[in-house]
Amino acid sequence: MPRRERRDAVRVDVDGLHAMFPYVMKNRTDSEVMAQEEIDVTDLLDWMKKENEENGTNYKIFHAVCTAIAKTTYHRPLLNRFISGRCYWQRKEISLSFTAKRQFADGAQESLVFMTANEDMVIDDFSKKILGDVTKMREAGKNDLDDLMDTIAKFPRWFMEIFFWIIYRLEYHGIMPKALTDGDSNYASIFLTNLGSIGASASYHHLNNYGTNSFFVIIGTMFKRNDTEGRERTYLPMSVILDERIADGFYFVRSLKYFEWLMQHPEELKKPLKELGDYQF
Repeated sequence: MPRRERRDAVRVDVDGLHAMFPYVMKNRTDSEVMAQEEIDVTDLLDWMKKENEENGTNYKIFHAVCTAIAKTTYHRPLLNRFISGRCYWQRKEISLSFTAKRQFADGAQESLVFMTANEDMVIDDFSKKILGDVTKMREAGKNDLDDLMDTIAKFPRWFMEIFFWIIYRLEYHGIMPKALTDGDSNYASIFLTNLGSIGASASYHHLNNYGTNSFFVIIGTMFKRNDTEGRERTYLPMSVILDERIADGFYFVRSLKYFEWLMQHPEELKKPLKELGDYQF
């Protein structure tokens, strides 16, 4: 029998239909679903501006998105599942990861930023953590995972083939060494990329078969448009890519609606993740 627990997750039993999915759709890239949304963030931007001016905070739209996604994942735990070794696993914690440019220049290298979220965190915690980690990364130039990848990449191709064959077998059996997964975005609950920071659109990005990440979010550039009442509003385009095997479409849609509600009720972001608020599923 497969292991009931691994370092980062606990195995969960599912119904017969879902149990078949990992055998019919063996790879994560075989089972992607994508949703594109335009979230009205007019009130959120006004709220952040007021908070920053009155309380000395430094909230960014990305901080709000990370907080709302973490809170959604906390209350919609199927989003925090993954499939490995043909089995379903529930993560033990919520983690977010994204890439950050060391410099805003062509050819500048990117580094991975990885953070975990606990049930008591609020937007202040996310903002300080993200700003602190990005600043630290840019000052240091590299992190431990960057150094590890740079070292491995120096070996010849035959070694790389053997190395990654072993890595995939270790992952299949749920015994990947902590040193090879810590700080790796492919092992995060949610992998985000903020293309809006460079003026790009919320385009499509595939999931990866490597690792355990089942949830990818792309944030695009905000734009203005009049609503049905003729009022100018600001919208944030987003693309969300999920592994459809971990839950059904109904669950995904309801989760997305809760995320949108959080973004349009920014005061909820000041409450701990564990507090659902007045939202009714």
